[in-house]
Amino acid sequence: MAIVRWDPFRDMQSLQRSINRLFDDVFLADERSLPATTAWTFPVDIKESADKVVVRAEIPGIRSEDVKVNLHDNQLTIQGERRQEKEEKGDRFLRVERSYGAFYRAFNVGVPVKAEQIKATYKDGVLEVVLPKEEKARPKEIQIEVL
Repeated sequence: MAIVRWDPFRDMQSLQRSINRLFDDVFLADERSLPATTAWTFPVDIKESADKVVVRAEIPGIRSEDVKVNLHDNQLTIQGERRQEKEEKGDRFLRVERSYGAFYRAFNVGVPVKAEQIKATYKDGVLEVVLPKEEKARPKEIQIEVL
């Protein structure tokens, strides 16, 4: 067993954090129960194959008409807004952990794509954007001749 030197300030700092937490719980409870309305971000997976780039974004609880997907100068942008639920009379939020408000992400595709053939689908809270690569961007396999 290792010997640990006693530090009186460590105990005081722990006590201070506990007191701060207590005051935060009491005085900030009303502020924490309000839904957040700031910008938020969402997770994505980006996969590349020989003929396409596929972007999958998790944005549950969003209507498809509240999402905009754009490609400009080889940069894909996904943006939109999650609308806040309205509190009904007599009800109050006990905890709000979901984010509300505008969201925005931009990704550099990195390869030329066929802009006119891009397809976007939205199912079960997952947005999938398929970006077909241009012919010149596809890798070309060259056969090696053995002499």
